[in-house]
Amino acid sequence: MARIPDAFIDDLLARSDLVEVIGARVPLKRQGKEYSACCPFHDERTPSFTVSPAKQFYYCFGCQASGTAISFLMNYDRLEFLDAVDELARHAGMEVPRDTLQRNANPDGQALFDAMGAAATFFQRQLAQSAKAQAYLDGRGVDADIREQFGIGYAPDSFTALRDALGTDPRRLALLERGGLFSSNDSGRSYDKFRDRVIFPIHDRRGRAIAFGGRVLDAQDNPKYLNSPETELFHKGRELYGLWQVRQAHNKIPQLIVVEGYMDVVALFQHGVDTAVATLGTATTPDHAELLFRNAPDVYFCFDGDRAGRAAAWKAVESILPRMKDGRQAFFLFLPDGEDPDSIVRAEGAAGFDKRLAEATPLSQFLFDSLSVDANLGTLEGKGRLAERAKPLLAQIPDGAFADLMQQRLTALTGVDARESVTLPRPAALRSRNSHGVAAPRRSLVRTAIMLLLHQPALAMELEPPFPFASLQQPGVDLLLDVLGVIFERPDITTGALVAHFEGREEHAALQKLAATTVPGDDTAPRTILLDTIAQLDRQSRHQRLTELQSRLASLTDDEKSELRALLSARFD
Repeated sequence: MARIPDAFIDDLLARSDLVEVIGARVPLKRQGKEYSACCPFHDERTPSFTVSPAKQFYYCFGCQASGTAISFLMNYDRLEFLDAVDELARHAGMEVPRDTLQRNANPDGQALFDAMGAAATFFQRQLAQSAKAQAYLDGRGVDADIREQFGIGYAPDSFTALRDALGTDPRRLALLERGGLFSSNDSGRSYDKFRDRVIFPIHDRRGRAIAFGGRVLDAQDNPKYLNSPETELFHKGRELYGLWQVRQAHNKIPQLIVVEGYMDVVALFQHGVDTAVATLGTATTPDHAELLFRNAPDVYFCFDGDRAGRAAAWKAVESILPRMKDGRQAFFLFLPDGEDPDSIVRAEGAAGFDKRLAEATPLSQFLFDSLSVDANLGTLEGKGRLAERAKPLLAQIPDGAFADLMQQRLTALTGVDARESVTLPRPAALRSRNSHGVAAPRRSLVRTAIMLLLHQPALAMELEPPFPFASLQQPGVDLLLDVLGVIFERPDITTGALVAHFEGREEHAALQKLAATTVPGDDTAPRTILLDTIAQLDRQSRHQRLTELQSRLASLTDDEKSELRALLSARFD
C-alpha cells in the first residue's frame, strides 16, 4: 500500500494552520490560547470542541473526536487520506513525494482502475444500443438523468462481448480478469461474467468503478442479482452502493438510509430521496457501520418485516453498538409484507416514505424489545434473563450520555442496578492495576510525564537514553517509553500526529484526553516538571532494584553484589 514518509507528514502538519483549516469550515471563538466551537461531529448546544494552535490538535470533550488537520479533513470533508494530504500540501505549497508513493504502490494499480473504468463505459454504451434494456428501465421508472448519475449500463447477451471490445491488449485482458469481469469453465476457458443484465457500477469513495452488479431483465431468470467477486479493489463488506452519489448530492449528509438492493437505491433517488445506500449482498459489517457514521449522524436501516429482515436488523445492531458515540442515532424501519423501498416510494412518493422514516423504531427500543421477546418482565426470572442478555451488549457502547441512558433503561426494566449488572470497559492506559489489584493513582508520575510530552513533544530532546526507569514495574511505563521512542524517531512531530500514531491501540482514548487537558504554569514550567518527574522515576527504579537484590541476598552473583554495594552507597531521597 502507498505510504507517505512520516517526516513529510510531520513537516506538512507543522506548516499547516489547524485554526485556519477548521475555521474555514466551522465558526471558532477564541478562548485564551485556544479556540472553541460547537462540535461539527455531533449535535450539541454548549461548545465542547476545542482547537489548540500550539499543539496543532483538536478535541471534543463530548464525543471524543480528535486529531490533526489531516484527520479533520478526512472526517469533515469526507476525504480519503491521500486526498486530505494533497489538499493540505496544495495550501502549504508543498509537493507530495510522488516518487516515493510510486515505488511503494502497486505498479498496476492505476491501470486496473483504468480497465474497470473502460468496462463501465462499455456497459453504458451498450445500454444506448439495447431497446429491451431501456424498456426495462423505462418500466421501472428510471429516467435518463438517474441512469447517467449512477452510470447504469447493459451487458449484452454474449459470452465474449466485453472480451472482444476490450481484450485485444493481453495486459488489459489480465487486468479485467483481476477485476472479476470474467469467469472460467471446467476446461479453463474464460468468458464474460455478466451477460444480458442491467449493470450497476459500484464506485469507491473517489467515484471510480471498482466492481459491478448485474440484474436480470426477466424475473424468471436466476440468479436475480449477480455481483462481482471479491478482488484487490473490491471488498463487499467495506463498500456501500450509492454512497458516491449521496456525497455528490450533499455537502453535509443529514442522514443515510440503508436498503438491500441496487434498484431500491435508484428508485429512492428517482423520487427525490437522495440519501439511500445499499449493502452489497451481505449483512451490515463493522466496516459498514463505521463508514455510515463517518458520513452521517443519523442512520436508518430499512428491511423487510419478516424473520429474515429482523435477523438482518439484529446483525446491524451488533455492528453499530460499539460505534454509538453521543450524537449518533440509529433507527429501524420494517416494511409491510411484499413491499420494498422501490414499491413504497412509487406508491407513496417521497413524502410518504419520509413519514415512514419519522415513525421508525429507535435503536434503543428495538434492542430491548428484541431481548425481551421470551422474557416475562413480570417475573424476577424474566428480568434476570433480560439483564443477562443486555449486559455484554451495553458494555460495547462507548462511554457517554447514551451509554448511561441505556444502562438507566435496563435498570428501569429490570430493577437491576446498572452499575452492578453492566461493567463498561475503561481505557486501561495509565489506570492499570498492580499485582495486588489496587488501581494506580490517576495523577501518577508516569501519567504526568506522558501528559507533558503530549503537550510539548520537543521536550523529549531534553532527555537522554537509556532510561533507568525503563525497568520500573509500574503501570504506563511501557507506554511512556513508546511515546519517547516515537518522538526520537520523529523529532518534529506535533501533538496531533503523536496521538494519531497510537490510533487503534487501547491507550488511544486516554492519550486523547491527556492531550486535551490544560497544563498549569507558564511556558517554562513543563520542562522543569518533566525533568523532575523523570528524575523521580529513575530514583524509584533504583529503589525497586535495591529491594529486589536485598530480597535474595543468599543467591546473588558477584556482579549483583557489586551492584548492591553501589546502590547502598548512593543517597536516596
